[in-house]
Amino acid sequence: MIKEQIQQLSKDIFDDVVANRRHLHSHPELSFEETKTSAFIAGKLDALGLKYERMADNGLVALIKGEKPSDNRVLALRADMDALPITEANNVPYKSQNVGVMHACGHDAHTSSLLGTAKILTDLKSHFGGTVKLIFQPAEEKLPGGASLMIKEGVLENPKPQAVLGQHVMPLIDAGKVGFRAGKYMASTDEIYVTVRGKGGHGAQPQQNIDPVIITAHMLTALQQVVSRFADPKSPSVLSFGKVIANGATNVIPNEVYLEGTFRTMDEKWRADAHIKMKKMAEGLVESMGGTVDFNIMKGYPFLINEEKLTMATRSHAEDYLGKENVLDLDIWMAAEDFAYYSQVADSCFYRLGTRNESRGITSSVHTPTFDVDEDAFKISSGLMAYLAVKQLGN
Repeated sequence: MIKEQIQQLSKDIFDDVVANRRHLHSHPELSFEETKTSAFIAGKLDALGLKYERMADNGLVALIKGEKPSDNRVLALRADMDALPITEANNVPYKSQNVGVMHACGHDAHTSSLLGTAKILTDLKSHFGGTVKLIFQPAEEKLPGGASLMIKEGVLENPKPQAVLGQHVMPLIDAGKVGFRAGKYMASTDEIYVTVRGKGGHGAQPQQNIDPVIITAHMLTALQQVVSRFADPKSPSVLSFGKVIANGATNVIPNEVYLEGTFRTMDEKWRADAHIKMKKMAEGLVESMGGTVDFNIMKGYPFLINEEKLTMATRSHAEDYLGKENVLDLDIWMAAEDFAYYSQVADSCFYRLGTRNESRGITSSVHTPTFDVDEDAFKISSGLMAYLAVKQLGN
């Protein structure tokens, strides 16, 4: 049976997947700068005899065509490749060699796993029908997102996939397990940049100033009403400001305050309405207190939705491959992912690969300097995706 063949091949390539992941982890590159990463992937595809096309500068797309008769179904598998501007704190042999850059979100794991899947499917192409489209995508971590650029350049055309699958590490789930959620799963994300201006001066003479710090404090408190009083309680929303710079002193009121924040939700109509409400509220309140404000919203990724039938079928196949006890239900996740762009235009399923191992101290969250993965996860990552692919293609 093809399942047993995939499981055996997954064992055979385990060391290669680990080695590829360690190489990528040691040589991370930031979004839109993944030239060496792209060249490494290209070399691995060349070794498999797979032709590929470049997209969005550093992105690569390759096809694996099954040789059995089929109804010409096409399935896309996506992995991202960029790293984050974080200095790694792990003391491991494969520690980042690029100071200030780290694979702190597992994209090295995604890419090495998909390369492993490519090896398995290439070896088994005489055993399945249909076409698998491999998408190695740059710049997931930075707007406008590599997914949006690759879609604009035609990654979902010629041939057009009937579905897209994505796999992402999850440090909350033990290695050896995976998680699924049908329907809305991850939030949209918008970046907010604000400058509140007043009139600075001596802190002992507030009557002579227009204090932008006090104005900003009122504005921040008032803006939370957008979530607490205007949003439908049944529709998750988050408004957070993580950067506030006043740059005064104990006795100096500055001329302006600069802020950066994020707004996230899972409803596109409410998202648009909230943008208007936030801007009007900020402008009205600041002006009423004598100041002025520049309130700018940079629209980011849409929300991510896992198509119901595809996700339930994919989950069922995962249970068949791993056992029901190793397939978990996921809750909604208010983080964002540019895989959402695929999910907005094609039937998609974005699932989670467990990478946690408490006994080894591998528990850190993504986007932290101590993030790492339990490499035992690679015992299932490539094989599972290969199995999901052949099953979704109707084999």
